[in-house]
Amino acid sequence: MKGLTNIQAVYLIGIGGIGMSGLARYFAAQGKIVSGYDRTSTELTNELESAGISVHFQDNVSAIPYEFKNTDNTLVIYTPAVPSNHSELNYFRNNGFEVLKRSQVLGELSKTYNTVAVAGTHGKTTTSSIVAHLLRSSSKDCNAFLGGISTNYNTNLLTSTSSNLMVVEADEFDRSFLTLSPDIAIVTSVDADHLDIYGSADEILNSFQDFTERITENGTLIYRLGLPFSDTKKKNFTYSLNEKCDYYISNISVESGKYKFDLHSPSGTMKDLTFGMPGLHNVENAVAAFAAVDQLGLSEAEIRIGLASYKGVKRRFEVHINTEQLVYIDDYAHHPTEISACVSSVRELFPGRKVKGIFQPHLFSRTKDHMNEFAETLSTLDEVTLLEIYPVREEPIIGITSSALLEKVTAQNKGLQSKTAVLDAITASNTDVLLTMGAGDIDQLVSPIKAKLLS
Repeated sequence: MKGLTNIQAVYLIGIGGIGMSGLARYFAAQGKIVSGYDRTSTELTNELESAGISVHFQDNVSAIPYEFKNTDNTLVIYTPAVPSNHSELNYFRNNGFEVLKRSQVLGELSKTYNTVAVAGTHGKTTTSSIVAHLLRSSSKDCNAFLGGISTNYNTNLLTSTSSNLMVVEADEFDRSFLTLSPDIAIVTSVDADHLDIYGSADEILNSFQDFTERITENGTLIYRLGLPFSDTKKKNFTYSLNEKCDYYISNISVESGKYKFDLHSPSGTMKDLTFGMPGLHNVENAVAAFAAVDQLGLSEAEIRIGLASYKGVKRRFEVHINTEQLVYIDDYAHHPTEISACVSSVRELFPGRKVKGIFQPHLFSRTKDHMNEFAETLSTLDEVTLLEIYPVREEPIIGITSSALLEKVTAQNKGLQSKTAVLDAITASNTDVLLTMGAGDIDQLVSPIKAKLLS
């Protein structure tokens, strides 16, 4: 592998993805020339182009700029979502270029920084963004590759010329996190997901165990109480919401729309901390983040200020409208556990109100593997609207459709609609609390829905 410092040009195939766009910004900040391909124009690709990074949207070798056709100084990065018959990807592979997965590049970077890696089938984007914010707002600062757009900084990439700390999400998809060499690793959850890749829940757990063994020799593992990592040879700490362990909270209350609690750690207790992100699952994510920065030596004053000033991540329980008459929240939830957490948080914040959910299933395989669980969690809503399954990289599976899922949902008011029909049906007069949920392209409905509700 060529040293990343010797690279002058970086070409990204799938540049519009949240992780890929972060790498594009990183290399541009390092003074490299950066360009790439993506299938469709999005807000992220628009932002990259505004930053001077050229992007094109047709798989066409002739569209690759001349500057990226030198094998000696060009690095090509691709995402596993790119199909194997992609002509640009095969051009680079067949002509002697350095071609790496996004995860491999992050793995190389993790060797050069003091790295905090956050893994988990749920919660890693929020947890990593809290860690990054706590460090960024402290004297230590950090670099960070985030899996979402931080509301505090309006970006998915943080860079620092003064800090050797790096925060990165450790993505379990395609076993990508096994390229990382973290100094501190957090594991938030290990649920059955990506079974199209792993085949079984046991294989997922084995892969997470392999990830913990990637921690550097003197590194630290922080994991949610109850996960089976107690036999690790690394220094390790447990955390939970309110069960006694190494890091946990007590005396939790809600004041002026924010959580207040005491936070317990091996070194003592911090009293009356404030955290404004809705949902108890996010408070637990904050405990995990606290554990990491506590190990890095942040002071109580820095932690107190950082937790109180954290504003969240876009599309993670993002509140767009909140009035006495109308609430609209958008969330990235795409697994039954995440939907359950989202709905529970809404019920906690808005008791007694009618909650309607619009959900776009993500992947035929995930819908197949969790059909009954999806139906059960969606049935806790007062009204359910499903969109068709967003396929991403998959071919349809016979019998696995949104219609089949809808049949299993027991909510009295339910239906299947197109995105156009959903938007046409949106009115403020028949909406109390509205949720949009999913990891596909349902985010394209957020701005139009908000506009219609406020019109």
